[in-house]
Amino acid sequence: MSTTIDTTNTTTASTTAINPKSILGKDDFMKLLLVELQYQDPTEPMDSEKILSQTSQLATLESAENTNKALADLATQLTASKDFAAVSVLGKMASLGSNAITLQDGNLAKFEIYFEKEIQNGTLSIVDKDDNTVRTVPLETQAGKSGVLAFEWDGTDNNGNRLEEGYYSVKADYVDSSNATQKTEFGIYPVESIRYEDGKPLIKLGSSYVPMEYIVEFF
Repeated sequence: MSTTIDTTNTTTASTTAINPKSILGKDDFMKLLLVELQYQDPTEPMDSEKILSQTSQLATLESAENTNKALADLATQLTASKDFAAVSVLGKMASLGSNAITLQDGNLAKFEIYFEKEIQNGTLSIVDKDDNTVRTVPLETQAGKSGVLAFEWDGTDNNGNRLEEGYYSVKADYVDSSNATQKTEFGIYPVESIRYEDGKPLIKLGSSYVPMEYIVEFF
């Protein structure tokens, strides 16, 4: 019993070493066919049905290899196309499709808003799900600033009452340095850079990187 097991293991190891993949490819089939033709008896030629069967197998293998190569090429092209699409949005504006922030009980709500023009004065408004303005914040302290600005909200309304957790919309109306009226809101930012992680592009919006699929519009 012990001798039989040892012999079997030795044979398996030897076979694995000779053909580690244990797969016959197109070239292997061709070599076998040529060897078979070389050593066949001229007076008893190989069965034509067997030749046709082997030829069919070769054709099938060739077709499968061509299909696999075509799919690999297509995958490469799609990856390159996706990379090009990501790079092409640099400098454009991107929208997350919502201007809502999340207020969690006992936590500050931190968010960023993009101001295209330099602020002279204005008001930041926080609105609840019923479209009621619950908190207004003067922008005088942001005068002279532009770009992506960070804010914090303690979750209270204009009377100092703590509001229930949930989603709240954030928008701003302001006058720029040339006395023109401007509007902006949370969720719209310029695309500043692209970073790749595990081959997937991440888009920098404000101080955060987000997956491309989170963005609903570039303009």
